[in-house]
Amino acid sequence: MIERMDGAAADTSADTVAPGFPAAGDAPSVGWATGPLGAAQATSREIGRQTALRARAVAAFAATRPASADRPAGTPGAMSADRRAARRDVLAEVSEWAAPELVVALSITQVAAENLLERSLVLVHRLPRTLVALESGLIHDGHLWHLLDKVGPIVDASIRTRVEREVLDWVSGRSVTTPAQLGEKVRRSVLRHDAAAATQRLARALRERGVSVRPDRREGMAVFDALLTVPEARALLDALGQYADAIDEPDDTRTRGQKMADCLLDLVLRPGEQDGPPVQARLTLVVGVATLLGGDRSGEIDGEPVPAEMVRALARALGLLPADIPDPSASPSPEPDLSPSPDPGRWPDEPPVETWNDAVRAADERWWAAVEERALRGEWRGAEEPPLEVLERWWAAEQHWDGSAPPEARPCTEPFPPAEPVPDQQHDEVAPAAEAGEPAGEWAAADRALDEAGAALLHLQRATGAAHRAVSAAARAEADDEAAWEDSAAGRMTRARRALDALLAATDRQRADLADLLGRSAGGGLLDRPRIAVVDELTGTLLALTDSTELRRYATCGAGLGPPPPTDGYRPGARLDRFVRARDRRCRQPGCRRRVPLGGELDHDRPWPDGPTSAGNLTGYCTGHHRGKHQAPGWQHSLARDGTLTVITPTGLVATTTPPPF
Repeated sequence: MIERMDGAAADTSADTVAPGFPAAGDAPSVGWATGPLGAAQATSREIGRQTALRARAVAAFAATRPASADRPAGTPGAMSADRRAARRDVLAEVSEWAAPELVVALSITQVAAENLLERSLVLVHRLPRTLVALESGLIHDGHLWHLLDKVGPIVDASIRTRVEREVLDWVSGRSVTTPAQLGEKVRRSVLRHDAAAATQRLARALRERGVSVRPDRREGMAVFDALLTVPEARALLDALGQYADAIDEPDDTRTRGQKMADCLLDLVLRPGEQDGPPVQARLTLVVGVATLLGGDRSGEIDGEPVPAEMVRALARALGLLPADIPDPSASPSPEPDLSPSPDPGRWPDEPPVETWNDAVRAADERWWAAVEERALRGEWRGAEEPPLEVLERWWAAEQHWDGSAPPEARPCTEPFPPAEPVPDQQHDEVAPAAEAGEPAGEWAAADRALDEAGAALLHLQRATGAAHRAVSAAARAEADDEAAWEDSAAGRMTRARRALDALLAATDRQRADLADLLGRSAGGGLLDRPRIAVVDELTGTLLALTDSTELRRYATCGAGLGPPPPTDGYRPGARLDRFVRARDRRCRQPGCRRRVPLGGELDHDRPWPDGPTSAGNLTGYCTGHHRGKHQAPGWQHSLARDGTLTVITPTGLVATTTPPPF
């Protein structure tokens, strides 16, 4: 197995490999195959290395094409505001003409060139460890999409680094990781570490729900797309499958997929002609105690990771949680305000200029006249603080409205005591010049230019002060929001490391609701009684699958929880069958993500009756890999007592899988 990363900072130079990553010449975790398959392995690694080198080269090229060389925004011929807004932030400092240059150099389309620019800059500047992993062979170019799409856009650099390190550590500890498996791990990690932003993305995605049709590459066919939430999509798929399975006609030669498509058409286009029995969608909801009580940790719906808010919403819809209890985390951080910013020339507490009355305008003019007089007397230069802080101190000491009344009723006071008269230095200098016959108009123009420059400087400093105050206020508000979240129920539940800690932090009402949920029998909208998964806190391994009644019985008799006992006979009993499917959830063949079907496909590692029908001798497969385990020539499968499945290919490659942790 590949050694795990030690957390050291990655050196992004082309010839350096981060600690813990395999060097370019190291063997893959499954070993080197011989013959053509080994050549394919080496070629795949070289493609990844060259992809990384191209990303570095494109990023270096982009650095030579700065956006500062383009026409400024708003000038004739400049990039339009809409197109500028549509560009990713990583391209903000890159000239708009860099992509057309790549088109010419690489013979690619404009869209492909812009995508290449964006991916390269994200890899080099935002995902340096991913770039090193690509160069070293830990991942290949097929893995990049999930990291670029889900990890690269994370705004907080510390969270982005944490997610990237966690995902790559996970990959380095596995023998086989397909892009689909990596994608699921990335989604889970992002939901765990960036829960607030994930909630905002979910809210935006809900507004994009809908259906569309696009042409298919096969003549006369089209693809009907429906963008739905995970529970809606999984429930729809399961219901269509049940409708299709209910069609039991000996002469029907349609595949299951064809039947599902026809059932969909019948239900939507011919709703009154469906004569089959009604079906009830079957969804498997996996959720931790802390999540039910308001924490941010994601849950599972039919094996797909989903945000905590969606899990709780589905639990309420199914009657698992009371609908009258507000969600403790239902007040996510508000989405960014995209409305136009206020006038940067005003202080944050200043009313809009259009609301000023004559008295306020006169007071404002006296204020700035007094500031100018103070500056001319040298008070500005004599102060120890920077000029901006001096101006802020003067403003704070001489506020000329108190905010307690509307603008027309606010009292106006003199901003400063009457200033001592200042000698008219300009007049003293102009008079001799005029006597000498020099034109006085030029001196007046110079005075006006000086006044205008001073006014512009004061306006700039005033705007800078307003921005400085706005940033400080935003930082304080963010800190207050974070502190409030830490003290909220959602914050306490998210910080809970164990289910016991979450229960201790719960309110009496929450504990009562949870006890009612666990004690509820099957019925209503439920197909099965809610089950409690007892897992190892360190590894996430499933130890037992039980319910509240069994828990009370074990607590009374002092017996320990564990897997169900073996079943006499070939087919596992209901409790053992449920436990093994909950433990494995997905096919255990290395690289496969298909779900273990609800019926069948539990394989005896040691054939029955030589081996028992027990949790330690049963493995969950999808239909295809279950068949391959018995029929594919040269393949070897062996199950260890700790649940580790080892698969050896005909060419001698060795891969292992373990049950996915909870």
